[in-house]
Amino acid sequence: MQQADTFASVLLEAIPYINRFVGKTIVVKMGGSTMDSDQTVLQDVATLKRLGINPVLVHGGGPEISDWMKRVDKKPEFVEGLRVTDQETLDIATMVLRGKVNAELVARLNSMGAPSVGLCGADAGLIQAVQKDKRLGFVGQVSHIDLRLPTSLMAQGYLVVVSPVGLGEDGQLLNINGDTAAGELATALCAEKLIFFTDVAGIKDAEGKVLAQLTAAGAEELIAAGVVTGGMIPKVRACVRALTTVGRSHIIDGRVPHALLRELFTDSGVGTMIVAS
Repeated sequence: MQQADTFASVLLEAIPYINRFVGKTIVVKMGGSTMDSDQTVLQDVATLKRLGINPVLVHGGGPEISDWMKRVDKKPEFVEGLRVTDQETLDIATMVLRGKVNAELVARLNSMGAPSVGLCGADAGLIQAVQKDKRLGFVGQVSHIDLRLPTSLMAQGYLVVVSPVGLGEDGQLLNINGDTAAGELATALCAEKLIFFTDVAGIKDAEGKVLAQLTAAGAEELIAAGVVTGGMIPKVRACVRALTTVGRSHIIDGRVPHALLRELFTDSGVGTMIVAS
């Protein structure tokens, strides 16, 4: 009886949230550091699709890219969380992101009953970009998002999985930071939510305490103060940027089982929610 009461309580708590998000678009960014830590991330994304919600999954692949670089005796370099990308590094990143990680995620989601299609930013000019900084090499800054292909696929019932390889001038491929790509897609789609999975509990203050909620201005202050550093900077900036059209941005711990469902469908949630003001 107690188990049945618990189930009923959980269901009653979740139903209003489910009703709120049915038919809405939620952009989920899955970082390379969380892909193998807990398969419930993909299970949760597939569950959203079955509930009538429209998740768009953007993935990274940083650890795998670095691993493949080391196999050819190439040392990864980063500037403010962005990978320095020469032509050889770009070739490796494209191979890993488009040819390996994207295909594997699409295969897993399809096996979970969520019809999925993999895209990269070069497909139909989905993510168009210009070279961000010559010091970074072939790293792109997003200049335009063309939603025609993904929205057509979504209208046909497919879950779209995007790898952050952008289309530059004269057909040049560019390495796009996955967090930035997710933020720009969420902004263009006017998504209900933008959710980043990472391998930390959330955004922490100067004392190391996880912040349940943070304003855009507060997030920028943490960056300026050096509290938010490294790879967390692109995530936080993407969250803030997306708030021009996105309702809420979240940074949550992908190591927590079913973190996505808990963040969306419970009163307490997990991780840090960033709001405009």
